[in-house]
Amino acid sequence: MFAAVARALLLASSRNASLNRFALTHGGRLGARRFVAGESLDAFVPVVRELNAAGFTVASGILGEGVSTEAETEAVCAEYRTLLDRIADERLGANVALKLTHLGLAIDEGLALRNVRGLVEYAAERGIFVRMDMEESACVEPTLHIYRTMRSIGVDNTGVVLQAYLYRAMGDLEALLAVRPNVRLVKGAYLESAAVAFPRKRDVDRNYKALIERALAADGFTAIATHDEDAIRHTIEFARSHGIAARGRFEFQMLYGVRPALQRRLIAEEYPVRVAAPFGGSWFPYFMRRLAERPANVAFILGSMLRR
Repeated sequence: MFAAVARALLLASSRNASLNRFALTHGGRLGARRFVAGESLDAFVPVVRELNAAGFTVASGILGEGVSTEAETEAVCAEYRTLLDRIADERLGANVALKLTHLGLAIDEGLALRNVRGLVEYAAERGIFVRMDMEESACVEPTLHIYRTMRSIGVDNTGVVLQAYLYRAMGDLEALLAVRPNVRLVKGAYLESAAVAFPRKRDVDRNYKALIERALAADGFTAIATHDEDAIRHTIEFARSHGIAARGRFEFQMLYGVRPALQRRLIAEEYPVRVAAPFGGSWFPYFMRRLAERPANVAFILGSMLRR
């Protein structure tokens, strides 16, 4: 009951015009912008340069998700082409992560496929990788179908995401292994029912480690996206014991502004770390929606503001 009420309040906040104006004025002082790498592409580029100089690569993304018209998706695609050009022209150590709902998945799967294929092929001409993020459980099947379609027609500079809290995740991974996927493994943050997702954290944690082991034992590339030090050390020990070199086989991924000291420590230990750094003017709705996906994230984010 509490989670449902908290989620409703956070979603309402994301749509409140007064709160949006307040956030734009005071958000930096309150600390929320620590998790967003600028409100424009011009602001974002220096952040990437600073991260690259410190040894990190970056997963860039333009803030925004659902769209309601095909024209809106065309505008989003234009923004992403501009981002891809900038990454290539300035030789930034960055790839792109995008959400298919931002490209029209909720309107029509075929529209999303055409849009993402166009962007991934555009990125390939510039030597840039594009990952399709995973969203709510209802989006899993169409997202995986689009990924499999892309790979079947020879579009290889793209990857997908699997969420460990979903019961289906291990089966989905097994089904993908034949194409040597580039897969990012996350625990999952959306508010899902017990019909499709493990309700207990310990079960999610156990499944997450199992997915890491299965992915690393197979071919392909694995991005382990977590701030959980236990899962990170488990990955390191498993890789060592099985002779799996980090470079070229896996990397750790973490959110911009979250656990920066841990990120630096992994770099010092010579493990590749990619920082997920979204940018854009709609950062406040994004921030509220991320909290609404799982109200427990509120405590995590507040703790991250205090923990280095």
